[in-house]
Amino acid sequence: MMGGQAVHFCGAYEVPMTSRIRNQHVLVAGGAGFLGSHLCDRLLAEGARVVCLDNLLTGSLANLEGAFCHPHFEFVQADVVSSLPRTLTRRRFDRIYNLACAASPPLYQANPEHTLMTSVLGTKHLLDLAQEKGARFLLSSTSEIYGDPHVHPQPESYWGNVNSTGPRACYDEGKRCAETLSFDFDRAGRGEVRVARIFNTYGPRLSAADGRVVSNLVSQALSQADITVFGDGSQTRSFCYVDDLVGGLMALMEHDGPQPGPINLGNPTELTVRALVDVVLELTGSSSEVIYRPLPTDDPKRRRPDISKAAAVLDWRPTTSLTQGLNATIDWFDAQARSRSAEAPAEVVALSA
Repeated sequence: MMGGQAVHFCGAYEVPMTSRIRNQHVLVAGGAGFLGSHLCDRLLAEGARVVCLDNLLTGSLANLEGAFCHPHFEFVQADVVSSLPRTLTRRRFDRIYNLACAASPPLYQANPEHTLMTSVLGTKHLLDLAQEKGARFLLSSTSEIYGDPHVHPQPESYWGNVNSTGPRACYDEGKRCAETLSFDFDRAGRGEVRVARIFNTYGPRLSAADGRVVSNLVSQALSQADITVFGDGSQTRSFCYVDDLVGGLMALMEHDGPQPGPINLGNPTELTVRALVDVVLELTGSSSEVIYRPLPTDDPKRRRPDISKAAAVLDWRPTTSLTQGLNATIDWFDAQARSRSAEAPAEVVALSA
């Protein structure tokens, strides 16, 4: 429900008859965001009944365009920092995914107190709901809990190197606290918990304004603008395509064995930011110039997940190559830019011609 109005079915869906997820009642907090909206789509395709909860501070209803066409989808606008609305507390849920939190530094640093409370209070409210409903709970944690790591690649056993007073701490420490809450909840026998530590993810629906490296590079390259590289470009990241990541989240949620502890989800293929720039320039055919800016405070120098635990426990590994994923992402950004251009008022187009 949105603004008191019902959302109507506007298309046909085919549901796999053998899906384990078929007819599950699922809550996705943060479901209007980049990752959350892809998760909603996949759950609906598998036959789940999905309620998306989002405050729309960083998420967008445009990300849910396909979901709104599904008869088993409902949207609730609310903030997990506050008490959850009655429309949720009186519903049945079998699974609760907590993806509620801004995930890019410019967005989560814009209101650091709210970012921290989203991870702490929001997780507490959703854990309480999971206990009340008897629902399995999944926390989307982050590779940021490793901080600027001294161990490489990063296994789940590494405790991290986080600056608790730095500008990224609202997110890093918030997620660390959310993990603490979640595992204490599990140890107390209050419910089943799964925790995913998500590494850099990319794909369609990334916002060009959110400050993440792939969205920055692709949007700048397509517009022939200068490409901004922070630092000297030698810092490394490992980029996982969104479809692979969503598959990992769902595999972890449906894992029925003993508590597996936190599990890294990401692509172990590591490359420098400068190498990523070269790939994007080649795939877009852009002639953009590269300019360099100072590296932000506490920005990790190296990042690569050790996913051996995910492979062993979940039989999960990413399968999308960087070229395949970037081509799909570039196509989406290009289509969005063309759509905006086509919708622009004639006088604006004329002035910019």
